[in-house]
Amino acid sequence: MMTGKKLIISALVLALVQIGFLSWIIAGRAAILRDGKQVLLRVEPSDPRDLLRGNYIMLSYDISRLPVKLIANIPAGKLTSDDTPIVVRLKQGADGYWSATTAWFGQAPAPAASDEVDIVGHVSEGWDLSAATTIAPDYGIERFYLPEGEGMAIQNDMRVRPFGVRVAIAADGAGQIKALMDGDKTLFEEPLY
Repeated sequence: MMTGKKLIISALVLALVQIGFLSWIIAGRAAILRDGKQVLLRVEPSDPRDLLRGNYIMLSYDISRLPVKLIANIPAGKLTSDDTPIVVRLKQGADGYWSATTAWFGQAPAPAASDEVDIVGHVSEGWDLSAATTIAPDYGIERFYLPEGEGMAIQNDMRVRPFGVRVAIAADGAGQIKALMDGDKTLFEEPLY
């Protein structure tokens, strides 16, 4: 049996471990937002609601529907995707938005050039890899939470004029949404902490 003093010490150690773990997660996200290379992606809206966290918009990007022909390392005869990471190389277009130029399952064969950036996503098992189709990677940047009551107005505006999302991408390809943009105007910016 544990004595009262040992029980208190065990509880304190457990609390410190939990606080340390949460701090590590928050610091990692903040590091990407602070130091990651910023890209602007064109978005399309959807406005669901999360009962625990409130209003958010589901975001779909041009890179959310990736043509299979952009994937450079599909093995001959491979007809469907595996449950695997995908690296998508982005380059900025004349309109300021970044788009996919090529992709690889697993990892890129060489680092991105200074005017490019690689974002890492995940492809689920079973996507058709025939030349005429697209796949839908998940990059972890598909939801943006908004203040209560803001979702419907933004969703309606997105259907009328172009919106974008400024994304910070870390050196390892992890992306974090930095800001929701209405043209050149920043609507909402994510705080570092």
